[in-house]
Amino acid sequence: MKKLNLLTLILFAITIFSCSQSNEKTHSHGDDTHSHSQTQETFSIEKLVDEVKTVPDSIIEYLHTQHHSHKVLERRTVPPGYESKELKNWSEYVAKVEDLPAINPGPGEYVHVMEGYKHGYQNLVIGITETFPGGAPPMHTHKGEESHVLLEGTILYALGDTLFTIEAPYIVNIPPMVPHAFKNIGEKTANLVVIFPTNVWEYDVLDYFPFEEKE
Repeated sequence: MKKLNLLTLILFAITIFSCSQSNEKTHSHGDDTHSHSQTQETFSIEKLVDEVKTVPDSIIEYLHTQHHSHKVLERRTVPPGYESKELKNWSEYVAKVEDLPAINPGPGEYVHVMEGYKHGYQNLVIGITETFPGGAPPMHTHKGEESHVLLEGTILYALGDTLFTIEAPYIVNIPPMVPHAFKNIGEKTANLVVIFPTNVWEYDVLDYFPFEEKE
């Protein structure tokens, strides 16, 4: 009987260990619960924050009508943080990704945001996105131009009225106020770097999502 009980315990332990090592994982981050095979966060999202969302005023709405026909739902920014670094020591010139605030703009997408005014830059914002397969941000615009840089992965883009698929490595030029979004249609997590010539992270979400029933 003791041998039988020991064997049962061993088999039970092996089963639990195997389940914990499974490639298929389901978990939640804030309001987003999802499962993804063989994908994990490349960077910690312990500093996940809620975006600041404001209702667009008449000036914002008028600006958008000059560029496209979509309605503006809200403007999103990152919560204000610490004062700009004085850059006296080498460590103040370095921003480690895991120390940056992370946001969750859309299902399956997380962005670590480096705002220039918090890090001694005059005109630079960089976001490092973590987009799981099937993940996508909402359709949105920026007041200034933007550049997307991806070294590995396959992405479906919506740029204005155009849908196109592109495989990395690439750099995409996104002009000011052009509605855009992207969706990771590959099988692995895509770490896309976005670059803005400004020092504050800001974007306007539109009432249109271009990827429904499209691949």
